Amino acid sequence: MSLEEVSYARNGDVSIAYGVLGEGPPDLVFVGGFVSHLEIIWEAEPVRRFFDRLASFARVIVWDKREQGLSDRLGQPPTLEQGMDDLAAVMDAAGSERAALFGISEGGPMAALFAASYPERVSRMILYGTYAKMTRAEDHPAGVPRDRLERWLQGGTAGWGGPVGMELFAPGAADDEELVKWWTHLLRSGTSPRAAAALMRMYIDIDVRPVLGAITAPTLLLHRKDDRLIPVGQGRALAALMPSARYVELEGFDHVPFFGDSDAILDEVEEFVTGTRAEREAERMLATVLFTDIVGSTELAAAAGDRDWRRLLERHDELVRRELARHRGKEIKQTGDGFPAAFDGPARAVHCAAAITKLVRPLGIEVRASVHTGECELRGADLAGMAVHIGARVGACAQSGEVLVSSTAKDLVVGSDLRFEERGVRELKGVPGEWRLYALAGGG
Repeated sequence: MSLEEVSYARNGDVSIAYGVLGEGPPDLVFVGGFVSHLEIIWEAEPVRRFFDRLASFARVIVWDKREQGLSDRLGQPPTLEQGMDDLAAVMDAAGSERAALFGISEGGPMAALFAASYPERVSRMILYGTYAKMTRAEDHPAGVPRDRLERWLQGGTAGWGGPVGMELFAPGAADDEELVKWWTHLLRSGTSPRAAAALMRMYIDIDVRPVLGAITAPTLLLHRKDDRLIPVGQGRALAALMPSARYVELEGFDHVPFFGDSDAILDEVEEFVTGTRAEREAERMLATVLFTDIVGSTELAAAAGDRDWRRLLERHDELVRRELARHRGKEIKQTGDGFPAAFDGPARAVHCAAAITKLVRPLGIEVRASVHTGECELRGADLAGMAVHIGARVGACAQSGEVLVSSTAKDLVVGSDLRFEERGVRELKGVPGEWRLYALAGGG
């Protein structure tokens, strides 16, 4: 999903870009975090999926804060009061008298202050991955030490133009080349280095703890347990100050809600906003899964020593990722000494497996690989389901340097230049029935 139209709300002589997704009711205003851009943000598939789901149960109003994206840039960061006025102007322009607020990260304090100041306009509030006060103080030990924030600020603005902070905001996506490019593009287009520094410096000093007691709207607080940017202690401290709010801790370490298990977040939001949690069938797709595994990795690591083994693994990973990119494969997740990957065609997966087994041999490494095609479940950026399980079990049957494929994958490449040798019928642990397996002729 992406915006079909971007409109402008007016707050005095300041223009604020906004758009609407879905139909509702109810209305829900998304109060974003650090940087946004109403055109570029949709270039990432996880973002489109997130808002597609959100707009399935609400009329979603999205906007760029002043100094960001397509909104006016006046050369100074907006105060919380100015931000609230801009939010009210956006709601007015979108024809929303009353809405749920969904404040994430740096958008949380503004959403909280707006809910306290304008209770008649806020039906309920969701705060995700946020805080009441960012900086540590004697009465706020959950905060981050100011000197650490200052160092991060200096390093972040010095590196502006690159994927600044991705290892904190979205570590789960930091190895995805396309998402890294998107993140870099979003930051460059969303704001400038000087404006970013001014915004971050203002965030350091925000403290909305005194107003939390005035919030009357039903409130849901969400926080991921291993959030690397805003530690979970901040979420717990916020919950302690809002005893009537519902507080939920979720698994995951990505701060940005679009990455990781975003459905876990949206399940809670949907139930809180609508009163029901829709039963959703898992999204499924046909995919070819490839598993590679370094043979005898434990023994190799012990013989090489930590430093040399780490260098060897880095070179192995570089070669594997290069071949995945060349054969249109998508890394599912790195397992330490192997790679599960997904392909949109079995022939490409087999060719990729063969190339990997050959390329790593000069490193003194032998790899075994397996390929299977079947229906998989999409879970965020991950794949699951019986097809993935079968692919892994086929791999356990492969010999050193061998590319082993299931009969399903073999039958789908008939007519290609690939030739196979039968390896007999096997029982795969945890998989019903018997499976006929084939090895790529000539191995790797």
